[in-house]
Amino acid sequence: MFRRAFWFTAGAAAGVWATTKVNRQLKKLTPESLAAQAADKAVEAGHRLKDFALDVKAGMSQREDELNDALGLRRDAIDPVRPDNVTALPGPRRLRAIQNDKTTHETRPAGSYNRNEDH
Repeated sequence: MFRRAFWFTAGAAAGVWATTKVNRQLKKLTPESLAAQAADKAVEAGHRLKDFALDVKAGMSQREDELNDALGLRRDAIDPVRPDNVTALPGPRRLRAIQNDKTTHETRPAGSYNRNEDH
């Protein structure tokens, strides 16, 4: 008698447990739950992307400082002419680069038009 009662109770408990598990899984598959899961994943991906962008920005700033030190450009030097503290190339080098610019711009005659250029 006790053996039958034990197995009946064990079977009923297993049935309740299995039904509860199945209902939980079914609730996870409802459209609202799937939408909430997708939104959570999107927010998480956004946070990871933001962290990555901040890491890249920090690395860029560090590398820029290293290059400025290697080139002898001081980022923290105060230049009264340039209030934004941006250092530029020395004047003679810049003028020499502008003077050596010998690029010619080709212009076509006013009457010539090639229809194949539109394609």
